[in-house]
Amino acid sequence: MITADVICAISTAPGMGAIAVLRLSGSGCIDLVDRIFTSPSGKKLAEQAANTVHFGRILEDGNLLDEVLVTVFHAPHSFTGEESVEISCHGSQYIQQCLLQLLIREGARLANPGEFTQRAFLNGKMDLSQAEAVADLIASSSAASHRMALKQMKGGFSTELMKLRSELLHITSLLELELDFSEEDVEFADRSELKRIAGNIDHLLTRLCQSFSLGNVIKHGVPVAIVGNTNVGKSTLLNALLREDRAIVSDIAGTTRDVIEDTINLNGITFRFIDTAGIRATLDEVESLGIEKTFAKIEQATVVLLLTDLKRGAESFEEYYRQVKARLTPEARLIIVLNKTDLVEDLLTPQETIRLFTSGEKIVPISARTGANLDLLVQELTRTVNLNALNTSDVIVSNVRHYEALRNAQTAIRRVIDGFQSSLSGEFISQDIRECLHYLGEITGEITTDEVLGNIFKNFCIGK
Repeated sequence: MITADVICAISTAPGMGAIAVLRLSGSGCIDLVDRIFTSPSGKKLAEQAANTVHFGRILEDGNLLDEVLVTVFHAPHSFTGEESVEISCHGSQYIQQCLLQLLIREGARLANPGEFTQRAFLNGKMDLSQAEAVADLIASSSAASHRMALKQMKGGFSTELMKLRSELLHITSLLELELDFSEEDVEFADRSELKRIAGNIDHLLTRLCQSFSLGNVIKHGVPVAIVGNTNVGKSTLLNALLREDRAIVSDIAGTTRDVIEDTINLNGITFRFIDTAGIRATLDEVESLGIEKTFAKIEQATVVLLLTDLKRGAESFEEYYRQVKARLTPEARLIIVLNKTDLVEDLLTPQETIRLFTSGEKIVPISARTGANLDLLVQELTRTVNLNALNTSDVIVSNVRHYEALRNAQTAIRRVIDGFQSSLSGEFISQDIRECLHYLGEITGEITTDEVLGNIFKNFCIGK
């Protein structure tokens, strides 16, 4: 990647608005803007102090294009660490495109996706995990995902990794020092103490890996499968939660034959609700395919809402309960929802009968049609996500690349522990420690390749 170029891009969202912002970065970008910008005072931007904003006009071939505000940043005190300029113009798409083309004619080139953040990484303004958090912050669609990305961007994850690397370097330096004095049979550190330190590192890596299940659902939305017999009100519940007629509701059994998905933000958490085909024995080929998809979604879900129709009492509930329970993953949570409370007088009897079949799952009686007790169901859904972890200093891993690197690092550190237990030579133990350091370095970008960087930054928007 050539970092000497002046790059430019529109940084605001596509479309028309009150204002738009164009960014430039690279040595010489202030002089470039000076060639098309005039201020009322006649002073050049190159003569202005850093981090200042200036009103003026952009001229194209001597003709006024727009009145703008230009912000000047001097290296290294900018987002990219380079000389940078931001131009705030009126939000007309015509003005934006004319200004962008004018900058390119003056010598800038259009930035690649994520190139501003990539330059910030290459110039040491942030490590690679923080750079990836920038993309997560831009894509955050809920309070929880925003908080998680912000914590990582501030360096919470990087701090944890620095502690790990420091401990690992301490161990390997002592082991390699022993190798230098191997002929004198000198031991510079108690092996049991080094084993204890390696055990602490393994414990921390385990905690980070385990946090991925929470981080992943916060980042991408908690998948919630709505399942049950036909005509128990699954589609009605989906519509009630979304507050729109997303799914077709009918008294005819087997109306829903395919999976219907939609997302909604509840109490700062994004949930992906999945309405599924009713579970029943059927000879209809299309409906059978829908039921197969239902079981597949149960296996993928973090939360499963098992609906039953109170009008039918506890009839056949046990059969459907066992079918659903058998498909649940160990991490998934099952919530039993008793629907159509508005149509029954005796709620307690069927509820107590159903409780006999269950193994301690939460039971929530509701009316999807009237909306009764939907707030209680929402409370149960939000309890499935441990938001307390977001309110503490604990780091939550949400990136698949980070998770894989941490797992590889943990495999290496466990070989180190095994090496201490079997009194393996320090030379071999040191090699495993270096492998662990390698994987941790991949996360922060201390060890990386152009291919890895390309895959990371290609998913950024242009202008960031």
